[in-house]
Amino acid sequence: MRILDVHGAKIPALGLGTWRLRGRTCRDMVRYALEIGYRHIDTAAIYGNEEEVGKGIAASGVAREEIFLVTKVWSSNLSHNAVLHAADESLKRLRSGYIDLFLIHWPSRSVPLAETMDAMSKLQISGKIRHFGVSNFNVALMREAIETLNVPIIANQVEYHPYLSQNRVLDFCRRAGITLTAYCPVAEGRAARDNTLRRIGAKYDRSAAEVALRWLLHQDMVSAIPMTANPDHCRANLNVFDFSLAPDDRAAIASLASGRRFVDMYSEHPWDPD
Repeated sequence: MRILDVHGAKIPALGLGTWRLRGRTCRDMVRYALEIGYRHIDTAAIYGNEEEVGKGIAASGVAREEIFLVTKVWSSNLSHNAVLHAADESLKRLRSGYIDLFLIHWPSRSVPLAETMDAMSKLQISGKIRHFGVSNFNVALMREAIETLNVPIIANQVEYHPYLSQNRVLDFCRRAGITLTAYCPVAEGRAARDNTLRRIGAKYDRSAAEVALRWLLHQDMVSAIPMTANPDHCRANLNVFDFSLAPDDRAAIASLASGRRFVDMYSEHPWDPD
């Protein structure tokens, strides 16, 4: 497993995403992922599954300090006191004394970013969170987040896959020492059916989805959190570090970018994603 060292945080480059996982399926997938070697688990309050994630962690038998646990506060809870309360509630549901990375899930037009960042800083000082970051932030918002408190954010979690270039965001992240965490890294399953990715995968005896994931994880300062309810896919994703893509194959994958998004949150929460 490749580890990204970002402002003192040790982030496993591959994690298990839990969006859409519910109930026993969520608990069992978290437990299974940890048992086979995952150490990065991603959830969010809005997913409604933090309690199941906590149960899966407990059932795995893996020591809490070995796990990089990420959760997020939703855009309706970004006022100062609401952030503090949301963190406490997440900790209860996760059965944990701390959160490794606490993210602003979506920017707010009504709450000043400085107010939210101040609450994040207080949570870090208290030890309830180890690090904080953002999600779905464009370059201007990342710059504002950094300048507000003059302290580092360690991650920006955005939709990123072969069909959606994030070059502007990624270039800024690299300059600022921020990890770009790719959610929806196999484009809601579309990558698995892509003829170009299948052709490249045949060269390495790998699936198209594994090729898409490996392409992301070849990139500096990029981590990925594929979600799956399939144990076989979960294990296959963990094995993508066992091969490398040739430069021409990486270029062919990059050429698939068309600007298409598969997570339609921008219509509900309008914000310039670029």
